[in-house]
Amino acid sequence: MHWAILDSGVYIGHWEAGLYDALLSDVRKGFVVRHSAVVLSELRRGARGPAARQRIEELFRLARIVWEPTSLDWWEAGKLVREIGDRQGWEVNKRREFQNDALIALSARRQGAIVVTTNRTDFDLLKHRLNVSVLYP
Repeated sequence: MHWAILDSGVYIGHWEAGLYDALLSDVRKGFVVRHSAVVLSELRRGARGPAARQRIEELFRLARIVWEPTSLDWWEAGKLVREIGDRQGWEVNKRREFQNDALIALSARRQGAIVVTTNRTDFDLLKHRLNVSVLYP
């Protein structure tokens, strides 16, 4: 069985602009989608307005299995953020944002899942470093 985690940009693009129908159809045919606690938190944090909040609350209710980062994932994410952030010359806000991407990638790697994301810049850095599979629209 093949697993996939959808990153927040895929949900947002689909919900707000009707993007990624073909991609999501292909993902549903080839993978079992699991939810990331990190992605769900990102979506909830950004939900503005009652309709958006209702949509993410419904997604959370439907998420029967939610993958969470382990303490070792958090530990490794700290190292990744420091090393990659130093090499890229990132400021603190970018490092905080990247930490979530690192946690998503580490969770996916641990489960043997592919990450479906619109964030090519960050996940290109992570896929090579962590040997995690990534699919872009």
